[in-house]
Amino acid sequence: MFFKKFVRHLKVAAATPDIKVADTTYNTQQILSLMKKAEKEDVQLLVLPELCITGSTCGDLFLQDTLLDASHNALNFLAKESQNTITVVGLPMRKNGKLYNMAAVLYQGSVLGYVPKTHTDRVFSAAKPEETNILFRCKDFTFAVELCDDLWVPNPPSISHALAGATVIANLSANNETVGKVAYRRSLVSGQSARLVCGYIYSNAGYGESTTDTVFSGHNLICENGIILSESPAYGSGWAVSEIDLPALDYDRRQTAYFQTSNGDYQFIDFPMEVSSKTITRTIERFPFIPSDTNDKSARCEEILAIQAAGLKKRLEFTDSKKAVIGVSGGLDSTLALLSTARLTKDIEAITMPCFGTTERTKRNAHALCEALGIPCREIDIKESVTQHLKDIKHDSKTDIVYENAQARMRTYVLMDIANKVNGLVIGTGSLSELALGWATFNGDHMSMYALNSGLPKTLIRQIVKHIADNSTPPLSSVLYDILDTPISPELLPDQRTEDMVGPYELHDFFMYHILRYGRKPSEIYQLACLAFDRNADEILDWLKVFCRRFFSQQFKRNCLPDGPMIGSVNLSPRGKWQMPSDAMVDEWIRELEGDYSNISE
Repeated sequence: MFFKKFVRHLKVAAATPDIKVADTTYNTQQILSLMKKAEKEDVQLLVLPELCITGSTCGDLFLQDTLLDASHNALNFLAKESQNTITVVGLPMRKNGKLYNMAAVLYQGSVLGYVPKTHTDRVFSAAKPEETNILFRCKDFTFAVELCDDLWVPNPPSISHALAGATVIANLSANNETVGKVAYRRSLVSGQSARLVCGYIYSNAGYGESTTDTVFSGHNLICENGIILSESPAYGSGWAVSEIDLPALDYDRRQTAYFQTSNGDYQFIDFPMEVSSKTITRTIERFPFIPSDTNDKSARCEEILAIQAAGLKKRLEFTDSKKAVIGVSGGLDSTLALLSTARLTKDIEAITMPCFGTTERTKRNAHALCEALGIPCREIDIKESVTQHLKDIKHDSKTDIVYENAQARMRTYVLMDIANKVNGLVIGTGSLSELALGWATFNGDHMSMYALNSGLPKTLIRQIVKHIADNSTPPLSSVLYDILDTPISPELLPDQRTEDMVGPYELHDFFMYHILRYGRKPSEIYQLACLAFDRNADEILDWLKVFCRRFFSQQFKRNCLPDGPMIGSVNLSPRGKWQMPSDAMVDEWIRELEGDYSNISE
């Protein structure tokens, strides 16, 4: 099972033709060449620079009928040549006795419409708002146009366009370069795309424009909700291409309460198009919770540690707790909880509780970690307690779910009572990944007095522990690297490995991110996962079904979570960003993934 097209991923391009000032014949051929290139690469929306048919540096030549007539003829030619790629091109245009800096939208042999520039110079007339309130739409998306300086003013037209329903903004620009301009432009365009929760395509003038007083670099940008998807380097080729994720934008707008759309006084121009992309050129991150840049990774890890410390500090002070009580297993989650807490206080009651499935390696690492941090580690062997409990409930000692959960609950029982004894606070160690999968014993490791790791997925926890290890010295770094190398396990049975039973955390974190952050359909998540991971497609499909089924069936555990700090945009606290009934059915999600709608009558 795989898909040949990526539904509602709009392939777009921002391109800069090499031009000659005032030579519309030459410029038209350059533009046509870019249109053909876009068509060949299955681009569905191509944005070209401001006034590119004539060049933007013509000055008073724009007032000459010779140039205006040639420009008009060039537009008619380009319109007739347009095919299945929408092309937005800039030119000077006469209208009602005035001269406008105009954007023309070409598609399938004709001009769909014109959008004039609002904020302009002495040669051109400024358009009134009602003249620019034009939206172009098909069933899958709506786009609007603004020109160059319109973006740089305090109240850009794109704000109104987005509030009227535009999810994509095309900007035709002729913005000259000065020192520092590239970085500022990058910040401005990406920031506007974030503010408007939209895709923003910025096409800039480049080589061939007059250099009498200014230089143009062809620096083009494609942004989506604050993220730069693609850009052409300044003074380079002037070609940027990527795919705008329309479902993600729609989802973000739906859940953003302050983003209230209103059509107002807008003209809508409809066109037929089915949005899909045969290929994906944008990067699909395997680890979406972790920044790809090394410096960003370190900064993110330190920020998370600071958030955890701030949350825990307040909770300890408010409850007047004298100690933090942590069960240290020698595994990843409890390691991070201990490391984070140790940054705040050394008043820690660290307890390791070996039982039937505990290995010598993890027990050794639990003690070594505490020793490296200068924290006493108390060992309480719970085998006898659990054995007695199983006898009390007349359990036959089979290694079943009762056998496993009795150990997890005993550990929590011990931690809670010790916390009462020392006037302490039990620090929860479970991760966001385990909450998504329900991989926790109800009222066992599921429960604590403050769930410090509840906002962190397993892949991110691993990254933070590695960050600390990389910036530490032995003996701390040595024990941390060994913990990182230890298979993840609840150690309730001998040789028990979590990922053998519930699946790889790198996949589940990927699934969780896309279903919670963007509300994606399972079939879309499957497509993206097949691109991101070098794994068998059937394996990915099987684990995705496991994730969906476990995610729905285990909501009852999440509905009674202890408090814990929210770290990122994906969170499963019932008091925060995720509310869901405990008895919701997963069937529609599985049917969507399998493409099975046979139960629906026509």
